[in-house]
Amino acid sequence: MIISANVALTGSYDYSEVARSVFIAIAASYAALDLAGRVTAARGRIRLAWLGGGATAMGIGIWAMHFKGMLAFHLPVPVEYHWPTVLASLLMAILASAVALYVASRQKLGLVDALIGSITMGAGIAGLHYLCMAAMRLPASTSYSPLLVACSILLAILFSLIALLMAFGLREETRWSIPRRLGSATVMGLAVSAMHYTGMAAAHFIPTSPPDLSHAVSISPLANNGIAIVTLIVLVAASVTSSVDRRASGEVRQLNLDLERRVAERTLQLEAVNQALRREIAEREQAEEALRRSEDRLRLVIDTIPQQIWSSPPDGSLDFFNAQWLSFKGFTQEEMQGQGWQRTLHPDDRERVVRAWRESVAKGTPYEQEERHQGANGQYRWFLARGVPLRDSQGQIIRWYGTNTDIEDRKEAEGRLRLVIDTLPAMVWSKLPDGSADFLNQRFLEYTGLSLKEGLDWGWMFNAFHPEDRAEEEWRAAFAAGEPFEKEARLRRADGAYRWFLFRGVPQRDELGHVVKWYGTSTDIEDRRRAEEALLEAQDKLAHVTRTQAMGELAATIAHEVNQPLTAIVTNANFSLRQLKSSNPNLDELRAAITEIVNDGTRASAVISRIRGLLVTGSSRRTELEINEIIQDVITLLRNELTRNRVQLRTELAANLPRVQGDPVQLQQVLINLILNAIEAMRLSTEQPRKLVISSANNSDGVLVQVQDYGPGIEPERAKLIFEPFFTTKTEGIGMGLSISRSIIESHGGRLWNVPLSHGALFQFTLPSDRISD
Repeated sequence: MIISANVALTGSYDYSEVARSVFIAIAASYAALDLAGRVTAARGRIRLAWLGGGATAMGIGIWAMHFKGMLAFHLPVPVEYHWPTVLASLLMAILASAVALYVASRQKLGLVDALIGSITMGAGIAGLHYLCMAAMRLPASTSYSPLLVACSILLAILFSLIALLMAFGLREETRWSIPRRLGSATVMGLAVSAMHYTGMAAAHFIPTSPPDLSHAVSISPLANNGIAIVTLIVLVAASVTSSVDRRASGEVRQLNLDLERRVAERTLQLEAVNQALRREIAEREQAEEALRRSEDRLRLVIDTIPQQIWSSPPDGSLDFFNAQWLSFKGFTQEEMQGQGWQRTLHPDDRERVVRAWRESVAKGTPYEQEERHQGANGQYRWFLARGVPLRDSQGQIIRWYGTNTDIEDRKEAEGRLRLVIDTLPAMVWSKLPDGSADFLNQRFLEYTGLSLKEGLDWGWMFNAFHPEDRAEEEWRAAFAAGEPFEKEARLRRADGAYRWFLFRGVPQRDELGHVVKWYGTSTDIEDRRRAEEALLEAQDKLAHVTRTQAMGELAATIAHEVNQPLTAIVTNANFSLRQLKSSNPNLDELRAAITEIVNDGTRASAVISRIRGLLVTGSSRRTELEINEIIQDVITLLRNELTRNRVQLRTELAANLPRVQGDPVQLQQVLINLILNAIEAMRLSTEQPRKLVISSANNSDGVLVQVQDYGPGIEPERAKLIFEPFFTTKTEGIGMGLSISRSIIESHGGRLWNVPLSHGALFQFTLPSDRISD
């Protein structure tokens, strides 16, 4: 690229870097507001410590925002930075932050004080900015627009005034909320950013000879990101430390209030006043000593987080442990590095923990395990260890970071809860998210005869279920779905007998909605299943009785249906014999007669097969079928009965109906009951024409079938009772036809009901189709 020596260089911004610089400014402003409250609340040396630490954290944040903003600005020439000048700009930022925190933490803030503080702070920020500009080393000279420089300085002073007033107004911790503080921090961050980018706009770069690069460094992308990460860590640590100190101070204040109340009460007791005073003084001294120790720990380093922190390179060999970790374990940093940390694991946990950690490192997945660690006192405590990988822009892991959270109290509570659960007269269990058992109560173990080791993991299924019920994929799918479930399976008793159980499971979720545990029960349902099977057997027998009764009523029809093809067979057979006896038989006529004999024989066989199917007892046989074919088969069977009773039949069967799942014999029985009832009703009526309409159609519930007659209809008071068992209006009926028909339809997942009409009766039923069930 050709650069003219007299034309100013054209720069551009990386807007993602600009956004990060603004975010750092907002984060620094939030930390400043938080720290202002702690500086205000502290006294004496603690106040100086908070003032110094807060100024350092706030100054680093303001400096990082300005430096990140400069790194976001790109010129067509290489740019390096004079590191002593950069360091001076950082010190300038810390000094300006100290002035701001000091002014904002004063008991009163008058107008003069606010103006002096804002001028001092604004000058510091402007000095920080232009020192950073002066640190630039590039083959160009820098000139400034006096107007924009003046504007940037005035903006720095104005925004400093606004920031001081906001910080002073929010320094009392009882007067702020997180939304209000976030809003104020956002305003302050945007204001600081506006000043910076106004100052940047004031600069113009004219190409010159190469600069002096002594003490100059180039900022790589990794160093650029490192500035942001370190800055955010410092700001987060400052905010966390402030929060911890705030909570500790609140507890101390409450303790002081309790102590004062106790002292006041004891003073009323004249006989024990001296002893009470000594005890209260001793307790107060212990509390103050505990407070002093807590404050000493907080003063050691402001970025100490009250958590066991560790980190590791990509290979998983831990190389850093914070003070909390080392203090608990009683080891040095060097003793813990590499694989040394494994020596503190409980022997029973070591293999599981190391295997899980290596698996996470190999797959690059977050690590989470509950594990026992040995403290310096030799005692083991439960910890929840979590680790997450930090990746670069290419997705490669460059570092692992993790925490250990003490969960000893929670584990003790779980142990007490398990003791209670073991005493319950129920089979209770808990499982990990993948379905592997981590707890089986005593009732479960006693029933199955398994040891705890045999039942854990997936042993609860492989060692106790009936072989036909060990559908591992189905059970894993139920747990993977993450929804409450109910499943039935046969469980082996300690004596080897199997009984049916209902397994119910519900998930426990964390704050993100992830399943962290399954809890469930196993209930014996053997007696219930036997009762259900006995009920189904009784219903099948009763249905067979009604079918047999219906066949008895159709005896004349059946005889006619069979007699017709038999008569035709005899006639055609005689004709064939005569043709064979003749000297010149007509072979074409003989062939036609024999063909009719075959067709009539097939017809008679079909009639007998239908009747036999209705009379044979046996278990229900569900298959995929066409409802119109069932209707046509029943009409064929009842054609003579309809003719004998002079009933005009009209069918309105819809085409292209979806197929349904059902037992053809049971569905035929329903239609026969409805049609025979219609014929019986119209036989008693002489006023209305005997018409019967059978129709089928699509329906939102699947397939709809209707049977409508034009008889006398059903009286309203009887319409409520017609589906009741043993209710009948026939002199020879048993009153089970409609009741069994409704039971059959409902067992198919459908519904059978009567539609009131002014003339005649209309019965209709629905069946779910395969299309809906899918």
